Amino acid sequence: MLSTYAEILRLNRAWRFSLAAAILRLPSSIMPISVVLSLQAAYGSYTLAGAVSAVNIIALAVFAPLLARLVDRFGQLKIMGPALTMSAIATTVMFVATYYVAPPWIVFISAAIAGGTWGSPGALVRARWIRTTETVAQLNSAFALESAVDELVYIVGPVIATVLGTILHPTTGLAVSVVFLLIGGSLFLAQRSSEPDPVDRSVQVDEKGNVIRQRSLLFLPAMIVLMLTYAGMGAQFGANDIAVVAFTKELGVPAMAGVLLAMFSVGSFISALIYGARTWRRSLWSLFAIGVVALAIGMSAYLLARSILTLGIIMLMSGMACAPTMTNVNMMVTKTVPRHRQTEGLAWMSTAINLGVSLGSSASGPAVDRYGSTGAYVMIAIFAWLMVLGMLVGLPTLKKSLLKSAQEEAEHQREVLDED
Repeated sequence: MLSTYAEILRLNRAWRFSLAAAILRLPSSIMPISVVLSLQAAYGSYTLAGAVSAVNIIALAVFAPLLARLVDRFGQLKIMGPALTMSAIATTVMFVATYYVAPPWIVFISAAIAGGTWGSPGALVRARWIRTTETVAQLNSAFALESAVDELVYIVGPVIATVLGTILHPTTGLAVSVVFLLIGGSLFLAQRSSEPDPVDRSVQVDEKGNVIRQRSLLFLPAMIVLMLTYAGMGAQFGANDIAVVAFTKELGVPAMAGVLLAMFSVGSFISALIYGARTWRRSLWSLFAIGVVALAIGMSAYLLARSILTLGIIMLMSGMACAPTMTNVNMMVTKTVPRHRQTEGLAWMSTAINLGVSLGSSASGPAVDRYGSTGAYVMIAIFAWLMVLGMLVGLPTLKKSLLKSAQEEAEHQREVLDED
């Protein structure tokens, strides 16, 4: 298994940009809990903390695809260099404003700017893997590796935020996020050899000389199906964050909430490494369908838990369906979206899952207030099977899109052979 990953990490010294991207992604797991810890401590309001967190996530979801589109056109360094610098400055302002309990509007504005200029590091690193890998099998392994890194980030980040926030000061996580953002961003963008070549799409004309307008990727039927699936996953994750906190409080062990959430990430991390280390003979769409159904079954099983141990085991097992499913979604994006818009396509997936998280969190909160943790777990089950329903309805569209992609790739290979 390890030899598979060692092989791809040696391609054009890919380990360097993969490691840098991992550092760059740490703020994504540190910021959410740091915002809650710091704002609640400074202003004494969970409502304010939740509102600021929502503003940050929504800004990220809205502007990440726009930044990605500019990246595809002008390059990662030219766009994300200034953007990440602005994000670091805005996060610093948010840290200082919170530390000194400044007027809340300053926190809101800085949170929005920080989220809106952070972009999608996951899309950036996967775009580099598309350029670096030589075969579909290598790309699948690379995407699985990055899914494992995502889970590792979400295991380590909350621990950093809570430990430093408890030992030093509640705002420490915000300051640390700035450090990781600057270090990771600088190391990642400095590696020019693996950066995808920008594609000038300012003007394209047809055979008659008429200007061709670029259609939004949201008009691609396959993208709609994949985004709805990701939104469904995000809704489950957002609801689960609320449910686990409520469940552990009901049992009198609130400190176990972080451990339980980490169990899901551990399961996903393990499955990502196993899944990406082998070549699968099944079609991509069938692997995707199996993963979605398996995830829905696992997440619905949370309703059966009556103890911390039981829920921990169920979360570990359900997490194993997460990373492979996300890997398959990202692979289908690369086959659905035009080559010169890969970063944008991958960024739209981040937007979909972030919007889903916001939906899940907002919907499960009232459910917990009225019915306890059981209410949130019912919401998770509803989101899970709505995700499955959307997948089943859209599966013929995905199969058609993948078949068309395979035919176009075969035609391209024939043209290359003819030229030779």
